[in-house]
Amino acid sequence: MTSVSRSPTLEVLALCLFVFLAQQLGALVFGSVTPLVALAPPLDRFAWTLLTSVYAHATVGHLLGNALVIGLIGLPLERVTTRLRYHAYFLGTGALSGVVQTLVTGTAVLGASGAAFALLGYALSGNRLAGGLLDRLPIPPRWQLVGFGLLAGAIAVWTYAPGVALLGHFTGLFIGLVAGRLHLLRPRRKHNP
Repeated sequence: MTSVSRSPTLEVLALCLFVFLAQQLGALVFGSVTPLVALAPPLDRFAWTLLTSVYAHATVGHLLGNALVIGLIGLPLERVTTRLRYHAYFLGTGALSGVVQTLVTGTAVLGASGAAFALLGYALSGNRLAGGLLDRLPIPPRWQLVGFGLLAGAIAVWTYAPGVALLGHFTGLFIGLVAGRLHLLRPRRKHNP
């Protein structure tokens, strides 16, 4: 269990707030800094945006919406993992969701919603109830993946609004559902000889 002072969820939220405030300050001094923090094609133009885009947000509402989901789901999830795994999972799923959104649509993307949806997916499939149910039902892994894809698609479509990274939401949720089923956030236990 993590203490509040070492909570990876609170660290992620603080980092999102810091990047957002830096964006606002940069905009006041230099004009728009979005091209320097948003992931956009070509992906190798500003390589650092693979990271910054996960923590950057377009508006206060965008930041608060993602922060709410991250806080509600991330705080309980951080108790089953290590700080390093949590941060790697958050950044990795957020970046991958952004890459898929950018490559398929050819548009720029920023925000933590891909990572937030990955946390949600993990919470949905990585809990004891879902695990027990999926273990008892005779559903082959291939069909579980199909089910995860359908669920991710339905929830992503449900969240649609103009300007929303629909493919990023889908990607994050799908990755999270698979990761939860595989319990990727749980640290490996050492076996005693």
